[in-house]
Amino acid sequence: MSETVTLPVSGMTCAACQARVQRQLEKTVGVEDASVNLLLNSATVKFDPEVTSAIQLVETVRATGYGAELPVAAPDPAAEEDARDRAAAEEFTSLRNKAVVSLVLGLGTMALMPAAPVQWVLATTVMLWAGRHFYTRAWQAFRHRAADMNTLVAVGTGAAYGYSVAATVAPEWFRARGVAPDVYYEAVMIIIALILAGNMLEARARRKTSTALRALTRLQPATARVVRDGVEGELPIAEVRHGEIVAARPGERIAVDGEVLRGSSAVDESMLTGESLPVEKSPGSMVFGGTLNGTGAFQFRATATGAGGALAQIVKLLRQAQASRAPMQRLADQISAVFVPVVMCLAVATFVTWYLVVPEAASVRGLAAAVAVLIIACPCAMGLAIPTAVMVATGKAAQLGVLIKGGEALERAGRVTTVVLDKTGTITEGRPVLAEVIPLGGRSADGVLAEVASLEAVSEHPLAAAIVAGARARGLPLLPVEEFRAVPGKGAHGVVAGSVIGAGNEGMMAELGVDAGSLRAEAERLSALGRTSMYVAIDGELAGLVAVTDPVRSNSAEAILRLRQLGLEVVLLSGDSRRTADAVARAVGISRVLAETLPSGKVAEVRRLMDQGEVVAMVGDGINDAPALAAADVGIAMGSGSDIATEAGDIVLMRPDLGVVADAVSLSRRTMRVMRQNLFWAFLYNVIGIPIAAGVLYPVFGWLLSPIIASAAMALSSLSVVGNSLRLSTEG
Repeated sequence: MSETVTLPVSGMTCAACQARVQRQLEKTVGVEDASVNLLLNSATVKFDPEVTSAIQLVETVRATGYGAELPVAAPDPAAEEDARDRAAAEEFTSLRNKAVVSLVLGLGTMALMPAAPVQWVLATTVMLWAGRHFYTRAWQAFRHRAADMNTLVAVGTGAAYGYSVAATVAPEWFRARGVAPDVYYEAVMIIIALILAGNMLEARARRKTSTALRALTRLQPATARVVRDGVEGELPIAEVRHGEIVAARPGERIAVDGEVLRGSSAVDESMLTGESLPVEKSPGSMVFGGTLNGTGAFQFRATATGAGGALAQIVKLLRQAQASRAPMQRLADQISAVFVPVVMCLAVATFVTWYLVVPEAASVRGLAAAVAVLIIACPCAMGLAIPTAVMVATGKAAQLGVLIKGGEALERAGRVTTVVLDKTGTITEGRPVLAEVIPLGGRSADGVLAEVASLEAVSEHPLAAAIVAGARARGLPLLPVEEFRAVPGKGAHGVVAGSVIGAGNEGMMAELGVDAGSLRAEAERLSALGRTSMYVAIDGELAGLVAVTDPVRSNSAEAILRLRQLGLEVVLLSGDSRRTADAVARAVGISRVLAETLPSGKVAEVRRLMDQGEVVAMVGDGINDAPALAAADVGIAMGSGSDIATEAGDIVLMRPDLGVVADAVSLSRRTMRVMRQNLFWAFLYNVIGIPIAAGVLYPVFGWLLSPIIASAAMALSSLSVVGNSLRLSTEG
C-alpha cells in the first residue's frame, strides 16, 4: 500500500531548482508521484514503502544539492502553523538585516568613493556574509552538473568582483591596454542588497498567500472545559479524550467535535461551511471544534479529537491542495530545465559581441552587459507563477465553503463545460416530507393520517418515516399495530385499533379488494408535481391518498441559473421516475433530464457526455453517486461539516448549497486566468529584459542597463507575480 510524505526542502530559490528536485524524485525507484512546491519549500511524495523509504527520499533530495528533512509532527494544526510562522519570521529578519547592511555599505562606497583596497574589503565582507548562500548553492549546483538562480547571481557578481580585484591588483596592466582600471565593488554590494531585499519582500508576500490557512489553524481553542467526576475543569486541548463530557459556554469557541447531550444554542459554523447564519443545536446535534458558540450553554460528548476533528481534516486537505501541482506547472518546468544554461550562453555571447564590436571600453561595457543579463534573467517569477495562484485560490475556496483537492482539480474545474446534477440530496433536500393528505368518504385528513402513520411506524420503507414525522408534527397519536405485513413492491397492511389498514400502490389496493379508480386522477396530478402518493384503505374501503415529496432546496433554482449564466450546460441525472425527474427539472429551470438511471447507468451517461467532447463536472452526495463522481472530469461531492474528508470527489462542498458549485467554477476560471497572466508576464519579462540588458537599445538610444537596475527589475518581477495571485483573495 502506498504512503505519502511531505518533506521540508531548503535552498530552492527558482523554477530551475524546483524542476531539478522534481525530476530527481520522479526518477527514484519506488516513487509513484512527486509534487515539489517552491512557494512552500516542500516536496510531497507518494511512494511504495516496500521499495523505498522516507529517509531514502530525504537523501535523494540532498543528492541534488538541496537540504531536506523528515517532517516533524506537531501536536495540533495551530502548533505546526506557529512553527512555520516562526521559521518565516526568522528568514525575513535575516534577509532584512543582510539587505540593509549590504545596501548601506554599497551606497556608502558609491558616495564616499574610498580607496579601492577599502572597497575590496567591504565587498568581500558582503559577499562572504550576506551573499554567502548564493555562492555555496551555486557550487552545489555545479557539482551536480546543474545551474539555477544562484548560479546566475554568483557568476554575475563574481565576474564583476573578479574584474574589480584584477583592476585593484594590476591597474597598470589595464592602462597599458587603453582600458581604465575601473572597479565595480559598489555594484556587487548593491546587487546583492537588492536581490536580498527582493527575496525579503517576496517572503513577506508569500506569507499572505497562506492567510486563510493560518486563520483556520488559529480557530482551535488551546483549552477545553472537561467534566470529570462531576467537576468541570479547564484542560489543554491535547488532553481531551474520546467520549469525555465537554462544556460549551456562551461566546466561546467549541473545543472539539462532539454530540450535544444537554442544553441548546445557536452555533456559527461559517469557518466550516462558509454559511453566515448560525445553526441551531439541541440534544443529538453534532458540533465541531473551532466553531463559535452563541448565547446558549450546553454539554456534549467528544466524538473526535486532535487530527480526527473536522477542523484538522480541513487543514490537512488544504495543505495537501496547496502543496500540489497544477498541470500548467509542467510548462514552466520544461522551460526552466533549459533556461539557466541558455542564459549563461547568452551572457557569454553578450560579452564577446561587445568586446568584438565596440571600439571604446569594450571589456568594461561587455562585462556590465553580461552581468546585467545574468541578473535580470533569474527565473524566480516563473517558479512562483503557478503555486502562488493555487495557494491563494484554495485558501479563498475554503473561506467560501469549498475544499478543492489540489491544483489539478482546480485547473480542470476551470475548463468545465457541462455540470451534471444528481437529484436526491443535491437539488432536493434528500429527506422526504409529508406533502399532502386527501381524505375520502367524509373522513378528516388528520384521521386518515393518524391511521396510516400508525401502520407505517413499524415499516422500514424509506417513505414511512416522512409520514410518521408528519403525523407527529400535527400532534396526532400513534396507535399500536397488530398483524403487520409488508408486501414488497406494493405496500403494507395491518390492524390498527381493530380496523384493517392498508397503504400502498394500486397493486396493494387490488390485493385488499379495493377499487382505487376514484383517486387515480389525483395520484397522477401529484406524480406530475414530483410527489409520491400512497392509497389508503380502511376496512375494505378507499379512505384517501397520502403524498410524500423530497422538497427542492430553496436555493437550487437560483444556483442553477447562476451556472447557466456562466455558460454551462446543466443536466439532471436521476434514478427516479421520468415524471418525478421532469417535475423537479421544471421547478429549477433544467431542460435536459436523464431519468430512471441506475448507478452504473450514471457512469455510462457521464462518460457519454465526455465522449462528446464535454468537460463534465458531476455533483452528487458522495455516497450513492461515488462511481459517477470518480468517472467525471471533476467530481463535486456535497459534503457537510462532519464529512469534509470524503474521498468521493475532487471538490467537496462543505454545505449543501448548489450555489457553491457556481462559486467554485467561477473561482477556478479566475485562477486559470491568473495562472496564464503570471506565466505570460514572467516569460515576457525575460523576453524583453534579456535583450535590453544585453544592449540592443544602445546603438539607437545609447541606453545600457545597469546591473543594479537589472537586480531591482528581477525582484519586482517576482513581486508582480505574487501580487497578481493575491487578487484572487479579494475578487468575487
